[in-house]
Amino acid sequence: MPSPYIRRLRLGHEIRRLREERGLTAGDVARLLFTSRSKVSKVENAQVRPDLADVVKLLEIFEVSGPEWDRLFRLARDAAEKGWWEKYGTSTGHRERLFASLEAGAKSVLTYSQTNFPAILQTPEFTQALIELDREQGPLEYQPERMASARTQRQQELLRPDGPEYETVLEASVIHRLAVPPAVMAAQLRYLVQTITGQSRITLRVLPHDVPIPGGLLPKSAFFLFRFPDPIDPPITIVDTVTTDLVLTEQREVARYSGHYVRLREAALTTTDSLTLLSQLAERLIDKAGSGT
Repeated sequence: MPSPYIRRLRLGHEIRRLREERGLTAGDVARLLFTSRSKVSKVENAQVRPDLADVVKLLEIFEVSGPEWDRLFRLARDAAEKGWWEKYGTSTGHRERLFASLEAGAKSVLTYSQTNFPAILQTPEFTQALIELDREQGPLEYQPERMASARTQRQQELLRPDGPEYETVLEASVIHRLAVPPAVMAAQLRYLVQTITGQSRITLRVLPHDVPIPGGLLPKSAFFLFRFPDPIDPPITIVDTVTTDLVLTEQREVARYSGHYVRLREAALTTTDSLTLLSQLAERLIDKAGSGT
């Protein structure tokens, strides 16, 4: 199905366009709709699932009819779709819901990771170890069991026969710095090798510390590039920060991150060499754990 989040972005853009073309403020629309200004703002900014009855009223307010009414109502209907992640409510945290919604309709996902494995490629034990580290930073914004369950389902969706293409470039520090117990890291590395071997849709490349990056410096943050099968759904970029995920829809910004990704991929090891490296590191970790050193 199309990504509901992407359709919400498009719907919000269309509603804002119609409102501004008619010289109305969000407050004006809220009064005509008998609702709050904040609700109108949330719909325009794709922060809530649209109510179809409200969308019909908005189209009446904007005097939309004919083919344009049909097009916008279909868009609203897609935007109002509930995905499997909705059953978790807010218990998984905003980030997990956002990524589940984007992955659901994506054709491809390209990721650059600086400090950790992409969540969708983590083992349950690795995720649990990260949850314990999260606890040390303060109150959790999600319910651990529910978040972990949703993450497992994200992995299942990725691995389905018609799942999206998934590429990731990992900084070498991700596999060398032990933020979790050695046995957990070894199992994580083995899982990646087993999962990716023979999977043409999923690739992983390690970016060594000592390779030059063609055409420039390293990006300052990890990021994700989502592309969609419908040409009317433009690609978007998610930039990972400590506290939130920045959603970039401006195509000039998205293009810059796409260029970054191409250069990083060119500099990284091949998938075959990367998986060999992961296997070797997993064996060393197992040997180290067995020797007690």
